[in-house]
Amino acid sequence: MQTNFTAEQLKDSGVAESEKILRKCVHCGFCTATCPTYVTLGNELDSPRGRIYLIKDMLENDRPADKQVVTHIDRCLSCLACMTTCPSGVNYMHLVDHARAHIEKTYQRPLADRMIRGLLALVLPYPGRFRASLHAARLGRPFAPLFRVLPGLKPMAAMLELAPASVPKPSKFAKPGLHPGTGAKRGRVAILTGCAQPVLKPGINEATIRLLNRIGVEVVVPQGEGCCGALVHHMGREHDAHEAARNNVDAWTRQIDQGGLDAIIITASGCGTTIKDYGYMLREDPAYAEKAAVVSALAKDITEYLASIEMPAPVNGANLVVAYHSACSMQHGQKITVQPKALLKAAGFTVKDPPEGHLCCGSAGTYNIMQPEIARTLRDRKVKNIERTRPDLIATGNIGCMTQIAGGTDIPIIHTVELLDWVYGGEKPAGLPEAVKTVRLEAAE
Repeated sequence: MQTNFTAEQLKDSGVAESEKILRKCVHCGFCTATCPTYVTLGNELDSPRGRIYLIKDMLENDRPADKQVVTHIDRCLSCLACMTTCPSGVNYMHLVDHARAHIEKTYQRPLADRMIRGLLALVLPYPGRFRASLHAARLGRPFAPLFRVLPGLKPMAAMLELAPASVPKPSKFAKPGLHPGTGAKRGRVAILTGCAQPVLKPGINEATIRLLNRIGVEVVVPQGEGCCGALVHHMGREHDAHEAARNNVDAWTRQIDQGGLDAIIITASGCGTTIKDYGYMLREDPAYAEKAAVVSALAKDITEYLASIEMPAPVNGANLVVAYHSACSMQHGQKITVQPKALLKAAGFTVKDPPEGHLCCGSAGTYNIMQPEIARTLRDRKVKNIERTRPDLIATGNIGCMTQIAGGTDIPIIHTVELLDWVYGGEKPAGLPEAVKTVRLEAAE
């Protein structure tokens, strides 16, 4: 794609990087076939190619974002299916991230939109605040139908409808500390506690630590660790996202200096995609660029890490058919496509791939709150495809997908690592039907 930026404009590193990305686009349109919003809405401006034209026009003319640009950029899920499809290597992720930061700096959103976005940024990245808000949501849920019909308040309705009926107690595993492995030491890793996940599903990190400890891996929960920054990053709040990144880089660097780390384990793939991009995000910060690059290189999804080491023989078994939902941040953002399914198969599960597995479920961080109608359409499409495989349960590696899909089906949805922990001697995952019985494979032999 030909560009016409001035030398003065290209002095801005963000603009210069976006210009390089724009020049790679050859207008082929392959991205339109795999873009969830284009497939759903049929509007060229709701495709990656259409958004690229809007971003190019906005940046080249050095003008503030307008309502048209904001409408179509806001509808982007950042699922990154376009990057998997693109034959030219267009880094759409960095381009749309820059566009969102430009929107945040130059566009005045309607008051209700600003308030809701501000509330999400103020609450979601902080587990204590998020937990309190979920308790409060139970009181507000009766007002959801009213919010749904009031202009600008549909996101509030979606927020209340997504809130769980009950909130689990905080996990002791969320506290900073060291969890030693048993037997011969096979490694030392840190684990991202996260923000929303330990509130909604504390059992995920608990299962991760138990499993790693049983196979000889020492796990440290670092002091000072916090939200990865993904939630505010996708809102265009660049400063807040970079501060979150710096905070975590500091926490993990202390552990690297104290005892070394083989990996930083991530159990929410949406977080993993962002943390693996810390090196890029902080590339111009002389105090953090090198440290951030080290952190990004150490970041591993839990299935990515487990696939790199030899697993023991399964201890527990159950004859179950699992539909594996590959989160967009897993398959498109991190290019992890084989390892989770291979681990589940080795653990004894029959694994099914749902049709249209490349299409997003509609979760996408806060997307199912800010764009509830599109998100619901995508969820229903995803659920229909999953149910066609007639599974006993659904496995996935991202808390957002778990929450989103669970709202549209009665099929249990369990994190991949919880299933693996169970098979390799751990507890039966919460959420599995009582009819599912654990079979002790050692006894069967």
